[in-house]
Amino acid sequence: MSTLAMSAHDAAGLRARHPQVFHRPLRQRLMAPLAALVTFAYLVFCFFFFDVPAVINNAQWDRASIYLADWYSWEATPRFRFKDDGVDLEWTRSLLGDKPNPDWIEKTGPQSYVSRFDGPDNSIEISPDSVVAIVGGTRYAIPVMAEGAALPAGAPASMSLKGGRVTVDYGFAGSAEVRNTQVYVRHRFFGWPNFFFDPRSSFFGMDAGQVWQAVTVGERFNPDMPNIKLMALDFLYNAEWQHLDVYDKLLQTIVMAFVGTLFAALLAFPLSFIAARNISANRAGNWFMKRAFDLLRSVDMLIWALFFVRGFGPGPIPGIAAIFFTDTGTLGKTNTEALENVDDRQREGVKSVGASPAVVHRYGVVPQVMPVFLSQALYFWESNTRSATIIGAVGAGGIGLKLIEAMRTNQDWENVAYMVLLILIVVFIFDNISSAIRSRLIGSGGH
Repeated sequence: MSTLAMSAHDAAGLRARHPQVFHRPLRQRLMAPLAALVTFAYLVFCFFFFDVPAVINNAQWDRASIYLADWYSWEATPRFRFKDDGVDLEWTRSLLGDKPNPDWIEKTGPQSYVSRFDGPDNSIEISPDSVVAIVGGTRYAIPVMAEGAALPAGAPASMSLKGGRVTVDYGFAGSAEVRNTQVYVRHRFFGWPNFFFDPRSSFFGMDAGQVWQAVTVGERFNPDMPNIKLMALDFLYNAEWQHLDVYDKLLQTIVMAFVGTLFAALLAFPLSFIAARNISANRAGNWFMKRAFDLLRSVDMLIWALFFVRGFGPGPIPGIAAIFFTDTGTLGKTNTEALENVDDRQREGVKSVGASPAVVHRYGVVPQVMPVFLSQALYFWESNTRSATIIGAVGAGGIGLKLIEAMRTNQDWENVAYMVLLILIVVFIFDNISSAIRSRLIGSGGH
């Protein structure tokens, strides 16, 4: 009967034949624990060197939460200004049209208003002689004096005072800031306002059913064009979301990535044959070409983009040039390594029939490396779709420039979310296309 147990004699023989496995030196046995200890010490050093606790403590988390909320919601910001003869309602950058009349603001008198957040139990009443905040059904009269507002007696934790301004926090629904000159209301709602049609459009305020009815059987809003064409134009030229401009910039980004990668792949292909030592016998040419690849890829794509923006001005041309320069170096490097690792037996077989060097490379080398070359080029094309967004932010055109412009306003974070979502969709599509093509190429190369 056979057994899996090893006898003492066999075990001793195994240890004698492989002493380097069973009797490793102390230095080798301590290598892994020492590496872990050094890594931990380095992380601790970085933690205190970059003063991470102070960074966390000084971070403006409230502002970050507002920016994040702006990705999936929007704010209406009316101002109730105190005048000598009453209260005037004004709107700051209203997304509800020039003369909004939302149902959550009610005029309760000739010069008095109430702004509701979550029903009557959470609202604020504004009149010339008093401001009353209702929080959870409890009424708090906020004193407003010439030097500023003051906290009322028994004010809840949702009320705060800073610099003569009383802020009433109603959670996600918004807030009200009481000053000596006005009451500034920020009312938040889920969704993206005016995504399809802005207030100038004839379709503004319609639901999907009403839009369908207007397009199919409704009378023309513009006698010179059908409603479906007017609907498409109103959507593309939406003043708030600027869909046409966003799609145009997104297309620029895609073209930048494709053209830059294509030119780089076409140039790196012949240059890598010069750099490969087993292909070209010219050692000086090998060395010079490899150093050229190192130079091109050692300078980051963002630096190349800044350089070309200075030279050519803003636009997609600097972006294409930056991708072209960086990828020529990187693809040249990877292609050269692939060439230097080809199977020489295929080359010798073609050479044995008296073929010229060009024919030897065509039939003995290219079939081996072409799947790798194409696979790398496809990967960089997909990767450059993301990179083109970053270099666009420094003036190299594309949607990156549009993205950074929306960020600078600090008010258009829903537009930022929209463009980020479009970029994610494009990258997802190109990643799947690139992966499918690479799989077919690598599969066919193995047969």
